[in-house]
This record gives sequence, C-alpha cells and structure tokens, in this order.
Amino acid sequence: MNKKVKSIILLIIAIIVFNYASQSVYKRFDLTSDKRYTLSKTTLDIISKVNKTLFINVYLEGDFPSEFKRLQIETQQYLEELASENSNIIINFENPDNQREALIKKGMMPSQLTVEEEGKMTEAIIFPWAEINYGKKTSIFSLLPNAMLASQKEQLQKAIENLEYSFSNAINAVNTDIQKKVAILIGNGELQDMYQYSYLSEVAKKYRLAKFTLDSVTKNPQQTLSDLLNLDLAVIAKPTEKFSEKEKLVLDQFIANGGKTLWMLDMVQADQDSLATNNKMLAYPRDLNLTDLLFSYGVRINSSLIKDLYAAEIPVATGQVGNQTQFKNLDWFYHPLAGTNPNNVITKNVTPVRLQFANQIDTLKNNIKKTPLLVSSVFTQKVGTPVFIELQSIAEEVLETDYKSGNQLFAVLLEGQFTSAYKNRVKPFTSKFYKEQSAPNKMVVIADGDVGKNQLLKGKPYDLARDKWTNQQFGNKDFLLNTIDYLLDDTGLMQLRNKTLKIRMLDKQKAFKERIYWQFLNVISPLLLLFGFGFVFNFLRRRTYS
Repeated sequence: MNKKVKSIILLIIAIIVFNYASQSVYKRFDLTSDKRYTLSKTTLDIISKVNKTLFINVYLEGDFPSEFKRLQIETQQYLEELASENSNIIINFENPDNQREALIKKGMMPSQLTVEEEGKMTEAIIFPWAEINYGKKTSIFSLLPNAMLASQKEQLQKAIENLEYSFSNAINAVNTDIQKKVAILIGNGELQDMYQYSYLSEVAKKYRLAKFTLDSVTKNPQQTLSDLLNLDLAVIAKPTEKFSEKEKLVLDQFIANGGKTLWMLDMVQADQDSLATNNKMLAYPRDLNLTDLLFSYGVRINSSLIKDLYAAEIPVATGQVGNQTQFKNLDWFYHPLAGTNPNNVITKNVTPVRLQFANQIDTLKNNIKKTPLLVSSVFTQKVGTPVFIELQSIAEEVLETDYKSGNQLFAVLLEGQFTSAYKNRVKPFTSKFYKEQSAPNKMVVIADGDVGKNQLLKGKPYDLARDKWTNQQFGNKDFLLNTIDYLLDDTGLMQLRNKTLKIRMLDKQKAFKERIYWQFLNVISPLLLLFGFGFVFNFLRRRTYS
C-alpha cells in the first residue's frame, strides 16, 4: 500500500473520530469579561433537579424597538446555556401579537414604551413576559421590572442582570413540592387582611400563608409555642396593643429555634386617615412592650418622628371653582421616601419606599451583623412626641437649616446568633423548647407599620406599589416581597440578584447626528474599496500580459 493511500485512509479515520467526538463531547466557552453566560452553582443545582420536560415560553418575538432586540438576544443566549446543561428544558419564543387578550387574562400586562428612532418619538407596546410549565405547575414573570420607573437604558440593564435570578427563581418554584409556611400574626391589633392584600397575595403564590393568633398564650403558652415552631416565618405588621411577657417569650423562642421574623412596627400613634378627617391630630408614643426584646437583638426603635425633605406627595384642597374642590399634590415631609441600599440583594434595583410617620432605628453593639436597608436623605428633622400635627403645616415655608439631622435608619437586616431576651431572667412559663441562643438566623426590623399597608379603592385593595391619589409609584411591594424571599431563602438563590453586568449601549443621539458619516463609512466605503481593488487588479493584469 503506497503512502498516498495510507494518507487517505488516515484522513478518513481522523474525520470519523472527529465527528464522533464532536457529537459526544459538548463544550461551550464564555469569553465575556463579566462571565454573563456562566451559570452559578445555585442555578446548576436547581436545573439538575428538573427530571421531566420543562417548557419555557418567552414572548419576545415580533416587531419591537431595537433596544429590546438586545434583551431578546441576551435571553435566548442565556436560555441556550440552561438547555445545554439539561436536555429536559425546551425553549420557545412566541409572538404575542395574535394572543394579547389571552396573555392579559393570564396576568401578563403589556408595557408601553416611548421609542426614539431617527430623532422621532414613537410609542410601542411589548409583552416582556416568560411562562414556565412543568407538569401541572405554571409560573409567569416579567422580564422587564419597574418599566415605568427608569430610563430605557436602565430598564434594559436591570432586565439583563436579572435574567439568571428570574428564571432560576421560577424554575425552583415550579419544581418545589414543599412550600415554606408564613405566619401572619394577629391578636395584638395588627393590620387587617384587606390592608395587606396587595403584597400578601403575591406571597401566597410561593408560600403557604396561615393566620396565627397569640391569644391562646394565656391558657396554654407551651402549645402556642409548639404550634408556632411548625412555621418558618412570622410577619408582625403594625401591632397596636401591648405584648404580654408570655407572648414575648413565645416570639423570642420562635426566633431562638430558627424562626425568621419580619417586624413592621410603629412606636408612635399617628394615622394619616385621622389627619385627613380632622386636619389636626395628636401624635404620641405607643408602648408595645417590645423594647427589651429588640434591644437583646441589637436594635432600638425611638419614639421620635422623622420629617424628610425628600418625601412623597399627598393631595391637599387648595380652593374651589364653582362646586368643585381643587386639589394640589404637595410634598408631605412626614411621609419620607426612603432610599434603598444598592449593595444588598433585598433592595438592589428597588425604587424608593414610601413610609408614613416613620420612626428612627438605633443599632447597638453586639455580635449581630447589621445591614441598613432603608435610609432617609440627609435633610431630615427629628420631631419629639407627643406633638400636635396640623395639615396646614404643609404650606409653611421650608428652611433647609431646620433639616440637618442627617441620614436616619428606617429598616435593618439582622443576621447572626440571637441571644434570648430571657437569658438570666425569670421566665413567664417553662418550655422544653427553650434555648438561650439561636443557631445562625436572620430578621428584618422596619420602623414603620404602614410600609405594607395598601389603600382601598371602592372597598377593594389597591396596588401597594402605587398611590391612588397622586399616581406616584413606590418600591414598597418589591421591597417586602424581596425581604420575605431573602428570609426564607436557604439555597442562596437571592444572591443571584447581586449580579452586575456591563451592558454597552448605543448612543442614539450621537448616532443620529453622525448618521451621514456612518452611512458613508458602511455603504459607500466598501464600494469604493471594491472599485479601487478592481481597477488596480485590471491594471496589473494588463501590464503583466501586454
């Protein structure tokens, strides 16, 4: 056999081996500087549990603004990474134009965008939604969070950064059989259900909600504690009645035994509804008998009110035209717009949160890690209580020199091993569950009981994220949902919200101004180069053969 035949046979064998290897071995390489297509360990763990067909429908097909083509491409590339890790994941991009009504009935509301192209402003409607179906379970979620609260560049940045968290969270939700249990505490004058419906209805889609009363503590505190320990998180929303020592010990030992807590507390009696009715009210300290409990965990809520020049608006009657009362929206400094911590997963990308007659939190030195979540602006004023508050004060002249108390802490995340408030103290009852210190645990304390209170419109709950009078939008709903997710997250899923990417966007104004230059460069220049090459080629060819 000559060398030529041997070479051909070896080449054929090499081609066969290469083809077999390319089909058997599959590897993708992420060459981006920020590793945006590299899946986290949390995501890999979640999708590894998908053992039957999981369908992902994304409604990002059709004719929509060029910026959001970028979102479509990034979403598709990310989902291809998921599918490459688990063949049970089936991806489908659909055009929503022919099924708009059906999508709206499912809760997928469209987003209206203002688009600038070639110097002209136009309106566009898109459905930036994804739907995941896994067996009998379905999850829908928006790919474009807070669409009306940011510029399109910021919208796109946030949407792309949140891709991994959004899809991993949804896949985990449809593939989890055991739901965490959330207790809504009642019995101490807490907020009624209708005033918490807006955010709790969203919580109920992921977790099991249960009302839990501490009334039975009087007769059988041991059984009350035992029952509460079967739940994972306790929400204490604006209690107005003092807690007894037995009730406090139940809460204390719930925390010591690993229970998570979300405190929304008012240490001052002040209510906007009564102020609107009488134009004047007395704000005075409220004793909930929780000071020593919170003190042992490392925080103290003061009984002074905080006025902030960066505040939400309220409608105020300014006069009458005929029989019609005229209203004007004015800043009400007793309703601070609290800034959110951009470096924490709970508050990252969350818009300012509206508070109402909020108090201020002091942190104390102990072994607990304290992370600020909601903070005022620097232009604040502390108002001691008791004090009369008059609505007409909204029209008074504002002097910045009166608002120099600096940043005030409104909400804090506490993480660590909490020491029982009843350590080395006489206990109101004995329990076999008693512990002096908890395992690593976490809680959130908010110095405002109205942070989760939604308004009512015609007797029905109104969206917590929007004010029905001024139409302002706030981050209250996102903040509370993220808080509950974080407190109940044992997998590290919430850490995916901290993902930061560098999205290089086209400068539209610069592109429009320099469009003639770039059109010439991209259209005319190649033709001139081709013409020049042809001319030189023919010239050299003629000279060679002449």
